[in-house]
Amino acid sequence: MKNSLLFVSFFIISLTASAQQNLHCRTDELRIATLQNNPAIAHTVIEREKELEIFTREFIAAKAEKDLTADTALYIIPVVFHIIHNYGNENISNEQIYSAIDMLNKTFRKQRDDTSNIVGIFKPLHADTRIEFRLAKRDPNGSCHSGINRIASYISETGDHAVKSLIQWNPANYLNVYVVKNAAGLAGHAIFPSDADTVPEWDGIVLSHNYVGTIGTSNLTQSVAFAHECGHYLNLQHIWGGNNVPGYYFLPCADPNHDCNIDDGVADTPPTIGWQSCNLSGTSCNNSTVDMVQNVMDYSYCNIMFTTGQKDRMQAALNSPIGNRNNLWQPANLIATGVYDAPILCGADFSSNKKVVCPGGEITFNNESYHVPVDSVLWTFEGGTPASSTEELPEVTYTSEGVYDVSLTVFTNGSSSTEVKNNFTSVLPETGGTAFPFSESFETDETELESIGWFKNSFDSENNWELDGQAPFTGTVSVMLDNFSNTMDTKDELYSPLIDLSQVTETNISFWYAFAGKTDSIADELQLQINKGCSNFWLTKLTINGTELQTSTPLISPFYPTTQQQWKQGVTSIPSSYFVDDFRFRFVFSGRGGNNVFIDDINIDVAAGVEENSFEENSLKIFPNPTTGKINLVLPESKGKIKEVKLLDSKGVEASPLTPLQGERGTGTASLDISGLSSGLYFVIVETETGVYLQRFVKQ
Repeated sequence: MKNSLLFVSFFIISLTASAQQNLHCRTDELRIATLQNNPAIAHTVIEREKELEIFTREFIAAKAEKDLTADTALYIIPVVFHIIHNYGNENISNEQIYSAIDMLNKTFRKQRDDTSNIVGIFKPLHADTRIEFRLAKRDPNGSCHSGINRIASYISETGDHAVKSLIQWNPANYLNVYVVKNAAGLAGHAIFPSDADTVPEWDGIVLSHNYVGTIGTSNLTQSVAFAHECGHYLNLQHIWGGNNVPGYYFLPCADPNHDCNIDDGVADTPPTIGWQSCNLSGTSCNNSTVDMVQNVMDYSYCNIMFTTGQKDRMQAALNSPIGNRNNLWQPANLIATGVYDAPILCGADFSSNKKVVCPGGEITFNNESYHVPVDSVLWTFEGGTPASSTEELPEVTYTSEGVYDVSLTVFTNGSSSTEVKNNFTSVLPETGGTAFPFSESFETDETELESIGWFKNSFDSENNWELDGQAPFTGTVSVMLDNFSNTMDTKDELYSPLIDLSQVTETNISFWYAFAGKTDSIADELQLQINKGCSNFWLTKLTINGTELQTSTPLISPFYPTTQQQWKQGVTSIPSSYFVDDFRFRFVFSGRGGNNVFIDDINIDVAAGVEENSFEENSLKIFPNPTTGKINLVLPESKGKIKEVKLLDSKGVEASPLTPLQGERGTGTASLDISGLSSGLYFVIVETETGVYLQRFVKQ
């Protein structure tokens, strides 16, 4: 199996990422090199290829004998979309998916609006393939389904065949289409039936999101990638040929040394070396006619037609058992996948363009109930204006800080369905900035972060940031994200209160974090981002991942730090352009299969992250912290006896007078009455027989 995965990881039959960039077409070369390096797998693929080619010739000959009566058949293929996203714009809308299916079918059924633009001599060859693609309405368990799955995973960034390990519905029943951020540097990729028959777990099509459909992140020109990949899926070669496994050769697109006697195995597509531009008068093989640049299987990006010969070849693939293509369109499978089901109301659902805004911010909501259309809708927006709406795409304004519920009820044919999403929208405070210096140790009796001015936002239905009393860095409370029990890749944000930095001339921000992986491989990531003016732009100041994020050895059980040695400090400066009275920061954690993560003791001041690193880290304990009148100092016995104590304010100036210690010098513990101090951030420096130790506290 290891060799199989190696083979298919390079097995990409695809469009280039952009015809306008004239990218070299290396796909065929990679395929051949991989076959040469894996002769056992190559042997199986070659045998399946030979079988399919024999079947294809016999099928086409039989059609000719029957005077093309086989063209009365309509081949319907159930499709399921898997949107593999990392919470970016690759998480395309349902409407964009619908437009992709619509344009795909128009291309295959000879129904595009621009078919009149086809070069005149090729119009008689333009074929209605009688192949249609329809979204499945039932999942493999027979339950009503939208035909669209959304899965968060960072491997959307790479988009190779590994995405199929996340989810795959039985390829004998469904065409699996994966939409990603980056399809291995290409517009898309697919594998032929002979290869899918050899390694079925990698069957399917992968597309970059900006090549899906005609709206949203894509457009009409780039939408041709979907039809091109479906051509490969149904055993079509590139129009210039190549990829014929038995010969082990490959033909790069637009290669001037291309042998024009080698083609794509289709009689009615003239020889060509391939095009990466839409040159309708171009000739490349001394043809008596111009090249068929507008063929879907070229790289010209004005691809709008299949020929009769290509139609026959694809229909042959759909009648062959190789790759299970012959099962897709059978009536029993169409019934099982819900293709024939009349539209019914399976359930209400909705999404929004954002979930966190400042007061006065607008959020647009989208009805994604299935299967639509519905007769009417009724929205309710707690804390929003309007408070209710009957529009499909309502725009709602939120004016008061808080966390609010949203509900949607849809009605059709006398039935209804309601979806309620609790705490769906968050409105951040816009006034009342906390004074500088800022310190947060999460020492509170509250149970919710919102009660102490923090806001959390999760992009998924998994866990979220919570106050935790089991594993603090100092004191008794930290903030924690249960990443251990997450069942998918997640993304969670933790927003700070507003902070007034308008009088600051220089400052840093520091915090302590603890994290462990489940294995030595760490893909999780923690970011610190800053913001001003409650804008939509967040500046990333610190990114921690890999071994730097890991503070403890991997655990296969939930991680809770038990010593301060299992914590690390993150420190970064704040640019002067962010010295405003409405400064805010947030932590963004991307969970990718690791263990729990903790944050504690956040500080913003001129010495943040500096003094702590100048002394032995965190041997000195202070409690309670924050405090109103007294602090207790504790040092481990190994650090020696207390000789001297100094108290500094947030600017590093010694606080005077220093109230005498309550307790004897010469021990490792002491208490200090600080009731006479004004509110703010302070540092305690303790000198012992073995060294100097520092810790900070907040006087409330």
